[in-house]
Amino acid sequence: MNAQRDYADLVQRGLSLDLTRGKPSPRQLDLANDMLKLPTSYRAADGTDGRNYGNLQGLTELRELFGPLLQVPAEQLVVGGNSSLAVMHDTIVHALLTKVPGAERRWVEEPEITFLCPVPGYDRHFTICERFGIKMVPVPMNGEGPDMDVVERLVAEDASVKGIWCVPKYSNPSGVTYSDETVRRLAAMSTAAPDFRIFWDNAYAVHHLTDAQAELADLLSLCAEHGNTDRTFVYGSTSKVTMAGSGVSFFGSSPANVKWFLANTAKQSIGPDKLNQLRHVEFLRDAEGVAAHMRKHAELVWPKFELVDRVLAKELGDLGTWTSPQGGYFISLEVSHAGEVVARAKAAGIALTPAGATHPYGQDPDDRTIRIAPTYPDLEELEQAIIGLAVCVRAVAEERA
Repeated sequence: MNAQRDYADLVQRGLSLDLTRGKPSPRQLDLANDMLKLPTSYRAADGTDGRNYGNLQGLTELRELFGPLLQVPAEQLVVGGNSSLAVMHDTIVHALLTKVPGAERRWVEEPEITFLCPVPGYDRHFTICERFGIKMVPVPMNGEGPDMDVVERLVAEDASVKGIWCVPKYSNPSGVTYSDETVRRLAAMSTAAPDFRIFWDNAYAVHHLTDAQAELADLLSLCAEHGNTDRTFVYGSTSKVTMAGSGVSFFGSSPANVKWFLANTAKQSIGPDKLNQLRHVEFLRDAEGVAAHMRKHAELVWPKFELVDRVLAKELGDLGTWTSPQGGYFISLEVSHAGEVVARAKAAGIALTPAGATHPYGQDPDDRTIRIAPTYPDLEELEQAIIGLAVCVRAVAEERA
């Protein structure tokens, strides 16, 4: 009964620890404190007055800075507010209400809309679909990305399949980066719906944690190469680069899609926060400036990932498996009876994302996946939380034996 005794001791400690969301720590946010003194000028390179209305697409110098990092030509990139999630939400609203290029009708006029959802995946993607009544079909992830045999079959046989959610680099929560072959197949596959779209949420494009930086094939170019120019919507942001609540977001796509997106956006905005865009340009400067800044993040975050790996290896043995990603913000832990483990942890004062959150409708049919977000706590708190989590895994396993 050692595991039960350890769990009773854990509860008695009265912990209050939170691993629910992938938030930057205060020390990470401090890295961008100099931005609070910027911009030093309200004039953009072309003379645009950043204080005024206008320039719906965003400043050229910021699009030129982030275009190569997101693999989108600067003229096909749009800069928005602080939330790429809001841009994804709005893209679906636009598609519901206005025909996307190549569509026969608005999505709201379709009998049914279906999205493919690689699992484990990002819960906020699933929440958007639930809000608009979009049917979600899980697709298993493997070490190269979503199972493309499944994806290709579903998009070819069902015209209601209008989209697929993808976090292609350091995926949330598995840390997988899509292989070149997976990206090529996504670009080349035949789809029953002429207006099928890949929602390419490249949230962790620059979030390397080691020198072994993952490379991602250029989906936008591959789609054009295979005659599917309008297939991809690319998203990104600086939420975990500079200041999470005060960053900038990006939408990139084909010229036709960008024209469609801006025409819809013009009905809700007369222009973005250009002073914040200038602030980002002054602070980050160029691609090397971004890389240098992200190395500072890695110095703070990588030790936390190493700690989780070390503690789980010591405390769990063969009671679970977990990922050891080289970038991104999450670790995926696979254990038996994940829902019970999360409930036990909550009772002991350790808050985790609900066990089913990594799957559509909050339902993990195998009840195995727990998403660990190690970035926000300091090392001491994180160690307490992961040791406590391991105690919960052992306690549940002992009960179920």
